[in-house]
Order: sequence, then structure tokens, then C-alpha cells
Amino acid sequence: MQENPGLKFKDLGLADYRSTWAAMQAFTDNRNPQTDDEIWMLEHPPVFTVGLNGDMQHVLNAGDIPVIRIDRGGQVTYHGPGQLVVYPLIDLKRRKLGVRALVSGLEQAVVTTLAHYGIEAASRPDAPGVYVSGRKIASLGLRIRRGCSYHGLAFNVDMDLEPFSRINPCGFDGLEVTSLANLGGPSATSVVARILRPCLQELFSA
Repeated sequence: MQENPGLKFKDLGLADYRSTWAAMQAFTDNRNPQTDDEIWMLEHPPVFTVGLNGDMQHVLNAGDIPVIRIDRGGQVTYHGPGQLVVYPLIDLKRRKLGVRALVSGLEQAVVTTLAHYGIEAASRPDAPGVYVSGRKIASLGLRIRRGCSYHGLAFNVDMDLEPFSRINPCGFDGLEVTSLANLGGPSATSVVARILRPCLQELFSA
């Protein structure tokens, strides 16, 4: 697929959460109408994050994993190695893309990627994210500032799912989670990123 003009992909590897969050904020605050949009693809060391208006009671037993309250929407989720994290730093006004369309597009990009591996998945109108047979495989949480997005998507590829039992994922008591590897898909986030990337390019096509 042809590259999307004005859209850059960056592979950040395994990146510290706090410093990445600060970098997203700085990018958003310092960009201008000519700044290219960027999509950052990465993994994080183990961390729980709680949205701006999230309820800390949904963190049941964090143990030795840090808990960070951040400025996205949504409740609590877990990030860890083996999870493909995608941060779309997008000027929504310039691309004439609404927030609902952004959320739906990110969900559909994951659904399409899973379909590539023969896995049927769907989104839910009452709870953002992507689900396979009722189990959550991808979470979404966004922040829109100055008409631009940051934070984004977390796609479970091949990770230790135990930490999800220490929280009510996304604020839902007893919500089960799964991963692509558990469903017979590949275990390398880099392999999955190559399939997901053209889906994101299509979403943000001019």
C-alpha cells in the first residue's frame, strides 16, 4: 500500500510509560497546522494506567506493578511486554475525522487484523475495545487536545495476562481478557504490526 502523505509511523520498541506520555503531550502541544501526523507503535514495561475520571477502586491488588493516573478517558487497564500499543497523534480537524469515527476506525483496524488470522472479532457499543467471544483483546483510551489525538490502542498479542486479574479491566468486574497468541495467532508484535499498519493507513487516508 502506498504511504499516506503527512503520516509517519515510528517503532519505539520497549518504551518507558511516563516518558512516552510526556513525549505525546509535548508533541501535541508543540505541533502546528503543517506538522505531519505520527503513529507510534511500541510496547511498555508492566504498568497499570487509570483514566482522568477513572475510579481507583477498580485497582484491586496492584502488587509490585506501578499505578499511574493519566489524562486519557476510560478506567483502568494494564500494559506489559507482548502487547502492541498504538498511539495515533492525529490532527482530527485537518483529516475531518470525528472522535467517534476515530474510535470506530481503530476498533475496525484490529477486527480486520484479527480476520487476517481467521479470528472473528467485534466491537461493543457499550464498551470501547475489541472482543473475541466476549473476551477483550484490545482496549482504547484517547485524549483530544487542540483538536488532536493522543493515547490510543492496546492490542494483546502475546503477554502475561495475570495482571488483568488484579484489576477490573476497563471498570468491568469479571471481564475476561485474551491474546492473539492464545487464539492461535502469532506471538511477535512486529509481525502483527505489519498487518495492522495498512489498516491504520486506510483509516487516516486523506
